[in-house]
Amino acid sequence: MKAVVKPLQQTRFGRGQIHAGHPAFWSDEAATAAWAARLAASPALSHAFIALHGELGAGKTTFVRHLLRALGVQGRIKSPTYAVVEPHEARGLAIWHFDFYRFGDPREWEDAGLRDIFAARGLKLAEWPGQAGNFLPRADLDLRIATASDDSARAITLEAHTPTGRALLEAVRA
Repeated sequence: MKAVVKPLQQTRFGRGQIHAGHPAFWSDEAATAAWAARLAASPALSHAFIALHGELGAGKTTFVRHLLRALGVQGRIKSPTYAVVEPHEARGLAIWHFDFYRFGDPREWEDAGLRDIFAARGLKLAEWPGQAGNFLPRADLDLRIATASDDSARAITLEAHTPTGRALLEAVRA
């Protein structure tokens, strides 16, 4: 079951559009923060898995920081590149930020005991999900981020795979 934002649907954030064939644009970091705040307002985040795709430096961790701040996370928000997972909590919401970049074998996901975290309620955000192979459950929402021609702008594409993912799409395009 797949849902993608309809072509040429205008977002409320900057000059961008979100649609299937052509990415939207976050014109700068302020636009990224505004978009993250819109997503943070969605009740569907209480039990969602968002897979973050993009090359090194595309802005995956920056987006997560803005989302976590919008959710009310206080203190330092660091990349889980070396730790694999950084847990957070805000307003009673359990949040786990994963980075599978350093996985050399997808079985490391199973060996790390992450199955229980993904089965628990809460928000899961995973950078480099492909490194975990087929061990990860299907993401509710795939968020693809690419550097646009202007180095501060980011092109994004969203794809929902579940009813939760579709609710998240609705939140950002409403």
